Amino acid sequence: MKDLTWDESLSIDVDEIDDDHRRLVSLFNILNHAMSEGDSPEYIDAVLEELISCTAWHFRHEERLMLKYRYEDAAAHKSEHQDLIESVGKLQEKFRQEGNQLSDEDVEFLEHWLTEHILVADMKMGSYLAQTM
Repeated sequence: MKDLTWDESLSIDVDEIDDDHRRLVSLFNILNHAMSEGDSPEYIDAVLEELISCTAWHFRHEERLMLKYRYEDAAAHKSEHQDLIESVGKLQEKFRQEGNQLSDEDVEFLEHWLTEHILVADMKMGSYLAQTM
């Protein structure tokens, strides 16, 4: 699986959120490399845990900004955050219960939810925040 590359297509034009997204892309790439290089399950679990923790923190960061600037779709956006965290939590649980392995499909799932959330929900939010901040 190839690395995710940060470029302007992933920018939502809110620097502090873009910085968070760069970090999440970097962690995804670290996880991807750990999988392809056959690193230990303990290391992969630690990277996955960091990705989940940073994502949860990032989502709270976005939610704080949505509240501060009265983003009209905040409730739906927050609901999407909750769904994403729940999904990745299930993936982590599966990883821990099924022999500490992530499949290519699992990594593709992580890539998809990261990029899809940025390109759809976060772009919409970013457009709003860029105008109101």
